[in-house]
Amino acid sequence: MTPMLRTPLAADYVCLAAWISDADACARWAGPQLPYPFAASELAQLLEKPDSASRVLMLDDETPAGFGQYWRRDAQRVHLGRIIVHPQQRGRGVARQLCRLLMQEGRAAFAADILSLRVYRDNLAALKTYVGLGFVPVESESSAEVLAMECRRTDDF
Repeated sequence: MTPMLRTPLAADYVCLAAWISDADACARWAGPQLPYPFAASELAQLLEKPDSASRVLMLDDETPAGFGQYWRRDAQRVHLGRIIVHPQQRGRGVARQLCRLLMQEGRAAFAADILSLRVYRDNLAALKTYVGLGFVPVESESSAEVLAMECRRTDDF
């Protein structure tokens, strides 16, 4: 099966909830506004944002391999967020596939010239993925713990 994004089903949120092991992992993934523990049945509502899309990455017909969202940040920017890969799929390039598809879809949905995201500075695997996709640091919007990054429109996204 060709990697594809689709809208999450209720069963996908049950899978996703199992990937979040503790309160720290939850906060690092979704931010401090998402309570932990949470009910998988409420996750779709808890993650809802205005002008946003939640998407799961499917590599086969059964289990989601990843999850991410995008939303309009401003007139020029689409923000990628809440990106997570199934623990058994990590280290296999799945994050790159997920992000590339989110980038393409987000750009098409909002006609954006710039994509943005935020990543913990100590998340070296994610940083490597984002740099490889063309994201660059935006220190003026960053903190000591979290790095803001942007990627300008190219032919690839």
